[in-house]
Amino acid sequence: MNSRYAPVPTAVAIAIAIFLMAFLIVPVLSVVYIAFSNADGSLTLAHFMSFFDLTLMRESFWNSLYVALMTVLMASLIALPLAYFTVRFEFRGAILIQTLGVLPLIMPPFVGAAAMQLLFGRSGSLNLLLSEWFGFGIPFMEGLNGVIFVESLHYFPFILLNLTMALNNIDGAMEEAAQNLGASGLRLFRRVVFPLAMPGYVAGASLVFLKVYDDLGTPLVLNVTNMLAPQAYLRITSIGLEDPIGYVICFIMVAFSLAAMWLSVQVMRGKDYATLQRGGNSLSKRRLTPMHAMLAYGWTVLVLLLVLSPHLGILLLSLAKVWSYSVLPDAYTLAHYVTVFQDSSRMMANTLLYCGLAALIDVVLGAAIAYLILRTTLPGRQALDFMATAALTIPGVVLGIGYLRLFKGVEMGGAVLTSSWVLIMIAYAVRRLPYALRSCMAVLQQMHVSLEEAAENLGAGKLRTIRRIVLPLMIGGILAGFVTSFITATVELSATILLVNAERLAPMSYGIYLYMQSIAGRGPGAALGVIAVVIVALGTYASHRFIASRAVQIEMKG
Repeated sequence: MNSRYAPVPTAVAIAIAIFLMAFLIVPVLSVVYIAFSNADGSLTLAHFMSFFDLTLMRESFWNSLYVALMTVLMASLIALPLAYFTVRFEFRGAILIQTLGVLPLIMPPFVGAAAMQLLFGRSGSLNLLLSEWFGFGIPFMEGLNGVIFVESLHYFPFILLNLTMALNNIDGAMEEAAQNLGASGLRLFRRVVFPLAMPGYVAGASLVFLKVYDDLGTPLVLNVTNMLAPQAYLRITSIGLEDPIGYVICFIMVAFSLAAMWLSVQVMRGKDYATLQRGGNSLSKRRLTPMHAMLAYGWTVLVLLLVLSPHLGILLLSLAKVWSYSVLPDAYTLAHYVTVFQDSSRMMANTLLYCGLAALIDVVLGAAIAYLILRTTLPGRQALDFMATAALTIPGVVLGIGYLRLFKGVEMGGAVLTSSWVLIMIAYAVRRLPYALRSCMAVLQQMHVSLEEAAENLGAGKLRTIRRIVLPLMIGGILAGFVTSFITATVELSATILLVNAERLAPMSYGIYLYMQSIAGRGPGAALGVIAVVIVALGTYASHRFIASRAVQIEMKG
């Protein structure tokens, strides 16, 4: 029998392909089809003409593009100096700074948005102080500027993480050679360092663009509706699933997301960024002059204060009894936490259930796809990688609308599928699958195939080898994928807000959004947000401890 068509791998690949087709490809294609079709099924471009005839739609189109591009720019201005100073110079506290710089990712941007209004809004803490001391205020949180401000502080870690890794991998000898030829300062960075780190920067910047273009919660919380994602949500929920303009918006969002990924690939194509050796130990860190040190540390402290402000603001809001037109709350209370545990305990249980099952599905599918790609010669296996990774470019609001359209009236176990929690969980799994897949791929690539061959030579069958050799050695990557999928699913709102049709089915992210819709509910909403952050932090900490203990065990066995 030809090993290329071994029955078990083939059956697994077909099952995964059917799952991805049913819950990713077909729902998205159904949305695209409606955007281009009339009621009788004939193809048309009339819906696009209607879209661009509407002033609000044209404004939303340009606003979304503007916000995404400006957020990339602002996030770059925050991340570039942090990455460069902490990697290329002798910088005290570099590891602490890089760690704190990732903190925004454990809080959903729409949660921090409400708190940042109290800190940076027109009557927020900072503007009250500026008005009292200097007689003027700064419109941080006005309209689109508020969305850009919140998104920049939340998503800049994507650029920071990728750029830090890229800078660490640059051969220090190349920088030293440039210095010997007279390059220094900004010229050295612009002509040598940054071009060599371009792959990391482009990867981070494209992720920021995708995330911002997709984000629904932040504009809604800030009451900014003249953007594409809010308009898609409002059109579908107010006019209905038959509104063609909503599907046109979805198509535009998908097209721009795919274009951003394609463009990031094209920027890198045909260029060589390889060096003869990795950065690591060969990297010669330079000393900062006193003036440069003062500027570098000043900028770093300012950025970290801004980065930590949403966390501080949401904590203060969760404890505030009264906080209005004052720099700090006038009185403090724990009543908001009592309210949340009394009224929203089911939301917490739902979050653990949905996100736990979604993460489990992700690591099972991720490990299976990684094994099929790296350990078999099955034809078409790369298509599984492509389909799974494509989920990264599909906005949550598009997937949610696709599910509502495709599974309308479909029953499962006597219940309508669109009225159950199952679709919410599946949406979480599909949206987070790329994270688990990349973790499983990375750990399997580091595992030499000779370990499996040795087990098979000693008489172990393929399945037993996978169970006794491959999976135990992959456990670190599998757990990392599980935790990443879990913690990012806990803050998912774009698909959630469309698929939740009853409060008893709502997870914490939906509950936070509901609370934040009214001034009276922002205290409990903040308390629920703090609980969500604690759950994410505890999950991340536990995974690191487990991975560290597994590494020690493997080293001792070795």
